[in-house]
Amino acid sequence: MNKKILIATEKPFAEDAIVAIKNVIEEAEGFELQLLEKYTDESELSEAISNAHGLVVRSDQVTDALMQAANELKIIVRAGSGYDNIDVESATKRDIVVMNTPGQNANAVAELTFGLMLSLIRNKYNGSAGTELRGKNIGMHGFGNIGKCMATIARGFNMDIFAFDPFIDQEVMKQHGVRPADSLGDLYQMCEFISINIPANEATLQSINYELLSQTMSNALLINTARKELINEPDLLRLIEERPEFLYASDVAPDCRAELEKNHPLRTKFTVKKMGAQTKEANINAGVAAVNQVIGFLERGDEGYRVN
Repeated sequence: MNKKILIATEKPFAEDAIVAIKNVIEEAEGFELQLLEKYTDESELSEAISNAHGLVVRSDQVTDALMQAANELKIIVRAGSGYDNIDVESATKRDIVVMNTPGQNANAVAELTFGLMLSLIRNKYNGSAGTELRGKNIGMHGFGNIGKCMATIARGFNMDIFAFDPFIDQEVMKQHGVRPADSLGDLYQMCEFISINIPANEATLQSINYELLSQTMSNALLINTARKELINEPDLLRLIEERPEFLYASDVAPDCRAELEKNHPLRTKFTVKKMGAQTKEANINAGVAAVNQVIGFLERGDEGYRVN
């Protein structure tokens, strides 16, 4: 009997990505594709997952209750880097492997970051004079796959590039033309543009607070394409009120979005939904990687990118 791989996406992959995923599964022996797109209720996912051996999701919530309905499930792969939408603890208790696909969306997120930056520094293209990226300092709070892609783009704009990441060897940063900052405070003090590229965990939640933000330049632009929970929103609101030139852009709109857009429309920029991975290329990269990881685990026990 074929092993079933369920692709469950409330926000579907691009059509080209689904074609590529189908090709991968068709070329592997003993697997079949089960596709659930644009579902509106968890009960639909619960029914579909009941006989699946592998599950691939995007931002979809995979809860303990959902896993209770998964009688054959052995592996869940998040097509993306962040996996806080999956109840990893429950999966571990049920002997379900959880993986992510780090780096597959990195270039798409990096390009979006610069798109948000350009929109704000040019006053959302309203006809008034803005400013340029050339010769400015850009700081990356976190230097993983997205940071590396950003460094490549920033060099094209002839920017001075800095980064702080205690988990990355400084020699790796230097190899990418990046100057390591001595501390997080130094990074925030010296850079006009600061991009948040860190995961959400116990150590980072609410860590972008007033103490850190108050160290920025008066005209700094903060860009968040990670998770909204990293930002202490009352502290962000306080700083924006105190700093008439401070700018904030995000791919993960804060709960205070309406207030910011009403009071500071030219100083804030938000996407309509999380858009970092919303390119055909990123969809294909992440979707194909996720399916290959499911097949590799079910066929050979491969555990690359396992997170539990």
